[in-house]
Amino acid sequence: MKVLVIGSGGREHAIVWKLRQSAMVTDIFCAPGNAGIESIANLVPIKTNDLKSLLKFAKKEKIDLTVVGPEQPLVEGIVDVFEEEELKIFGPSKYASQLEGSKVFSKEFMIKYKIPTARYKSFDEFEKSSVLNYLKTLKFPVVVKADGLAAGKGVIICNTIQDAFSAIEDMMVRKVFGNSGNRVIVEEYLQGEEASVFVLTDGENYATLAPAQDHKRICDGDLGKNTGGMGAYAPTPLITDSIMERIRAEIIKPTLDGMKKEGFPYRGCLYLGLMITDDGPKVLEYNCRFGDPEAQVVIPLIDGDFAEILLAIAERRFNPSIFKIHRAVAVCVVMASQGYPDAYETGKTIYGLDNVSIEEGVVIFHAGTKKEGDRMVTSGGRVLGVTAVDFSDKLDRAILTAYKAIEKITFDGAYYRKDIGKKAFKYLKTEQK
Repeated sequence: MKVLVIGSGGREHAIVWKLRQSAMVTDIFCAPGNAGIESIANLVPIKTNDLKSLLKFAKKEKIDLTVVGPEQPLVEGIVDVFEEEELKIFGPSKYASQLEGSKVFSKEFMIKYKIPTARYKSFDEFEKSSVLNYLKTLKFPVVVKADGLAAGKGVIICNTIQDAFSAIEDMMVRKVFGNSGNRVIVEEYLQGEEASVFVLTDGENYATLAPAQDHKRICDGDLGKNTGGMGAYAPTPLITDSIMERIRAEIIKPTLDGMKKEGFPYRGCLYLGLMITDDGPKVLEYNCRFGDPEAQVVIPLIDGDFAEILLAIAERRFNPSIFKIHRAVAVCVVMASQGYPDAYETGKTIYGLDNVSIEEGVVIFHAGTKKEGDRMVTSGGRVLGVTAVDFSDKLDRAILTAYKAIEKITFDGAYYRKDIGKKAFKYLKTEQK
C-alpha cells in the first residue's frame, strides 16, 4: 500500500511515524516534508496548496491513500478534487472544512444545531463603525476572532476596550490576516479550562482519541503571547468520564448529525477545541484536522494499525468497536527558535539528536528543520517536538523523560517551556509518586 502524507510539520512527522509501523504500508511519500520525515519517507517537493500537482503525483504513483495534515488544502477542497478522480483520501470535504475555514459558518452551525458555545455577534468589513459601537456596550474581557484561517493567531483575548479596538483595526484595516479578517466575530469570554478532543469518523461511526491539553502561550504559567503551541500532553484528567459523556451527547453527536443534515457528512479528523466551564463543555472552535502539537501525543497512544484505521474512514467502513487506545501517557515539549512567535533566526546547527533514542521512550518529531550538507539546522519557529511516552501510565515520569531528553539537544537560542504537562496534577485525585 502506497501512502501520501501532505504537510511539513511535527504533526505530519507523527502521522508518517505511525504509518511506518503498519504492515500494510510499503511506501510513504510526504509533500513537502522536512528533514526528520526524510529518514522514514520519500520527500516530494510539492507545496501543500498546489492541489493540481499533488493530484498529478498521486495518480502517477498510484497512491492508495492520501492523508492531509494541514488545514489549508482541506479548506481549498483537496478532498473533493481527489475523490472526483476516485482517489482515496483522509479528510473532510470543502464544505465540511468550513467548520474551521470560517468561524462565522461554524458559529451559525452551532447555533442551528444547539451545540453549546459562547454568545457572539459577527460583522463584515463594511461594518467597522457598528462593531466599534457594539464593543462599547460590552463587559470585558471579550474575544475578537478573524473569520478565516490565520495560522492559529486570529483569536485575540481583549481585556480592555482599547485592546478590542486595536484588534479590530489590525484585522479589518491593517489586514494583518489578509482576507481572513474581512469578517470578524466578537465573542463572550468563557471562564474555565481548555482541552482538545479529537474525533475520527467516517461520517456515520466515530471514535475519540485520548483527550489532550495544549500549551498555547510562549511563557511558563500560560503567560505571554499566543503561539502555535509550545507543548501538549494526553490524556488529560480534566476530561473525566462524565464530562466525556456530555461531550459525546451535546457536541460530537449533534455535530455529526448536523453535517449529515446539511448533506455533507463529516469524514476525517474533527478537532474540538473546548472550554470546560462550570456549566459543562462548550466549543471554542472546530478544526478540520489533527492539532499540532497535540498530534504528537494523541497519535502515539493509538493502539492499532493507523493505516488501516485511516483507510477504513476514507472507505466509509470505520468500525469503532475495534478501536483502542494504549493505557499510557504522552508528553510533547516544543523546542523553539529564540524570538518565536515574533521574528527569529534560522540556520542554527542542531546538536545531540543522536543522543536520544526510542528505547528511552522518546521520539523526536521535527517541525522546522532542514539539512545543509551533513548538518541538521533550524528552519522555523517551532523546531522540534520532543515526545515521551510512558506505558506505566505515570505522567510525572513522562514529563521527566521528555525534559531529560531535551537536555541532550542544543542549538543556538533554543527555547522551551519548563512546565509542560504540570497543570494536569491539579486534576489528579492522588498525586503520582
